[in-house]
Amino acid sequence: MHPIVIIGSGMAGYTLAREFRKLSPEQELVMICADDAVNYAKPTLSNALVGNKVPDQIGLGDAEKMSTQLTMRIENHTWVKAIHAEQHELVLEKDGKTTIQPYSKLILAVGANPIRLAIAGDGSDDIHVVNSLMDYRTFRNSLDQCNTENCDDKRVVILGAGLIGCEFANDLQKTGHQVTIIDLASQPLGRLLPTHVAQAFQEGLEHAGVQFALGTTVEKITKLAEHGYTVTLANGQSFKADVVLSAIGLQPNLELAKTATIQTSRGVITNTLMETNYTDIYALGDCAEVNGMLLPYVMPIMQQARALAKTLSGQTTTVHYPAMPVAVKTPAAPLTVLPPPIDVEVNWENEEFEDGMLSKAIDAEGTLRGFVLLGATAGKQRLVLTKLVPDLIPASI
Repeated sequence: MHPIVIIGSGMAGYTLAREFRKLSPEQELVMICADDAVNYAKPTLSNALVGNKVPDQIGLGDAEKMSTQLTMRIENHTWVKAIHAEQHELVLEKDGKTTIQPYSKLILAVGANPIRLAIAGDGSDDIHVVNSLMDYRTFRNSLDQCNTENCDDKRVVILGAGLIGCEFANDLQKTGHQVTIIDLASQPLGRLLPTHVAQAFQEGLEHAGVQFALGTTVEKITKLAEHGYTVTLANGQSFKADVVLSAIGLQPNLELAKTATIQTSRGVITNTLMETNYTDIYALGDCAEVNGMLLPYVMPIMQQARALAKTLSGQTTTVHYPAMPVAVKTPAAPLTVLPPPIDVEVNWENEEFEDGMLSKAIDAEGTLRGFVLLGATAGKQRLVLTKLVPDLIPASI
């Protein structure tokens, strides 16, 4: 029997391998990835500075360790050039050599890539993105270099006021950096928060020292003669920066799926069994659009991996999506968000606290469909409220 093959060594791929091994210790398992296959939790990257973790402390195990731990062959620094779905084969390339890898089941756990803006100026090539431990290592090297060059201000400009941008801003501000966040939207976390909560959240970060330039975008980034950059905005403002970080969002990595005529929309389209339109090909993680939902967060990945591991071991299991709140790692303005479904019209009901607020998203039938908790007092209601929100995908009977 041919092996089960996982493409991708991120959280989704490793979580699936771990869950599968609990159920099926003997089945041959292969992981293929273009990177070094170091296992780490990506969410730790955006608060590693406050946690005093250097990049070498973030990795949980290299390819050799993970291969032994999971009884799995790991082919790192290997590119999948083609999927031949009818033949159940992959075309691989490593060190200039091409090989064929047969599979019994194939799982796409290929993640998402950072969105990159076309920005003018001779400094635009120096913009950092942090979507992997390798990216983070490069970013930290730039921060460390700034420290050794006596950049007194240690100025960091972040493009994007979404979840990751705000988490990095909090982490950097708390470790002595001057941070400015730039976003075209008129508020931070524009896709997650109602306006009144977003304003209070922004004020919390501003009180901690984070600056915002909203409702505008970056026009060009120019290198300075001594060190650093001038970041010029479309509204005429400009900021000096020692390091520029782009965190404007991610797009699922769909190129491989498209070339194999696997159906895609915003992500790789799957049903609740994580199946694509091809027999024996599945997808999970940041690249997977499950039942029309693209949820690039930790809890959905865990739910997907547990269900798919059972299916792969012979126990056909649909994924269960309970209500899954997202805790934003911004201690300066503690925030938990459970966004209502995008196709459901809601009214927001608000309750004020001395240190924040609770906002409930109520639908036309009076059902709680989501909520936002800002501040420590409101945060205590997370478990109670979560139980009141209907499942996104019910558990199978």
